Amino acid sequence: MLVVIAALVVALWPRSDAGDAGDTHADRFTGSTATPSGPVDESALADARERAALAPCPAPSGAPVADSPFAGVTLTCLGDGAPVDLAEALAGKPALVNLWAYWCAPCAEELPYLQQFSAEAGDAVTVLTVHTDTNEANALARLADYGVTLPGVQDGSARVQAAVGAPAVLPVSVLVRADGTVASVLPKPFDSVAEIRDAVRDGLGVVA
Repeated sequence: MLVVIAALVVALWPRSDAGDAGDTHADRFTGSTATPSGPVDESALADARERAALAPCPAPSGAPVADSPFAGVTLTCLGDGAPVDLAEALAGKPALVNLWAYWCAPCAEELPYLQQFSAEAGDAVTVLTVHTDTNEANALARLADYGVTLPGVQDGSARVQAAVGAPAVLPVSVLVRADGTVASVLPKPFDSVAEIRDAVRDGLGVVA
């Protein structure tokens, strides 16, 4: 009888969701300021934007756009919360559009290389990050942790991923011609600045 009672107590004893349920994506990055998903706190989001100090998102150049997969895709700029029409913002200059998420370990390793490449390329190539997850605050926290200040947009519905037909993996880099058409979709992380340089040269014909 005592054995039966003990078994019932163990079966009914409340369990914590933490630990037994396994770690979440965010838990794999210790020491970060990223927090679990929840209701958006606009004041906290503004503070996160200030801390991240991202470069401004590209402004429309007025250049003509061909058959761009980004037509009609408007997203929020991570740096200031303003809307960004991707087709118009990317028109007129070759671009490297990088899809990432705050919980993605290969993305964390790749992003500093992208920032270094962007600094070397200057005005020759636009480098734009696309945070492909719903938690915008965590994206900003991660970028601040990494010291990466590239311009970026928030894409919680994975619209860019769908628009270019990218596989459901991260990171993904999309090489975009100056007329807005896609030259190539690269579903792999870059391991060095030289590798990025080679991909941009081969895919876009730009030596940076």
